[in-house]
Amino acid sequence: IEAVTGVQTCALPISTTLSYPTPSGPLTLRLVGHNPLWGHHLWNGARIVSTYLETTPSLVAGKTVLELGAGAGLPSLVAGRLGAKRVVVTDYPDNSLIENLRWNIEHCEGAGEVVAEGYLWGADSAALVAHLPAESGGKFDLLILADLLFNHSEHAKLVASVVEMMKPGGKALVFFTPYRPWLFEADMAFFEGARGAGLRVEKVLEEKMERVMFEEDRGDEEVRKTVFGYVLSWPEEGEAEAKAE
Repeated sequence: IEAVTGVQTCALPISTTLSYPTPSGPLTLRLVGHNPLWGHHLWNGARIVSTYLETTPSLVAGKTVLELGAGAGLPSLVAGRLGAKRVVVTDYPDNSLIENLRWNIEHCEGAGEVVAEGYLWGADSAALVAHLPAESGGKFDLLILADLLFNHSEHAKLVASVVEMMKPGGKALVFFTPYRPWLFEADMAFFEGARGAGLRVEKVLEEKMERVMFEEDRGDEEVRKTVFGYVLSWPEEGEAEAKAE
C-alpha cells in the first residue's frame, strides 16, 4: 500500500490476516504491518501457550486472565473462547498495536469477555484491574507471558507486574523460545528474578516446532526451534514457612 502526498511517496506497513486453526474452529487473526515492537509476528510462544490452554481449559474457564506483551493476542482470544470470565489483553500503548488487538477481538467469533488496553510493564495497573469483577480483589487468576524473555532489561518490570497482579492461588504461564541461543542464560535469568520475588517456578513443557522462525539467524537451529513452558505461582503456606526457616 502506498500513500502519496505531492511528490513524496511513503510506503505504509501492510497488515496480514490469517485463519488460525483451533479445536473450537478457525480464528481470524490480523497481524500489524512491520512494527519496531515486534508485534507483526505470530510468535512460537503464543502458538504453544494457546495449545496448552486448549488442552487444559480448566486454567481459564470461569477465570480472570491478563496477557502481557500480547502482539496479536492469540492466547487471549483462545482463553475467551474457552469461557474465561474476563480477559484483559495488553501490549505497549502504541495505537497500531492496541487498535489491532481490538480488531482481532471484534472479529473473533465467540471471544467472550475480552478487552484490550495499552500497558507499560511495571507501571500503574489501575486501567487493567478496573475491568475485573469486584470480587477479584484487583488481581488475576492467570497471567500469560508469551515470548517476552528476550527483553532482558525488562525482566524486573515483568516480575513486578506478575507479583502485583497475580492473586493468591493464581498462576502465570511463561512460554518462550531462545531465538538467540547464545543468550539463553540471560533469558533464564528471568526465573531467578521470579524466585527472588518469592514465586515458585515449575517447568511444564519443552516442545520443538517444525522449523525455526527466523531462518537467516545464527545459532543452534534445534535450540531456536524449541519452546520452553514454565508456570509461576505463589508457594503454599507451609512451603513458604519451610523456606523461611
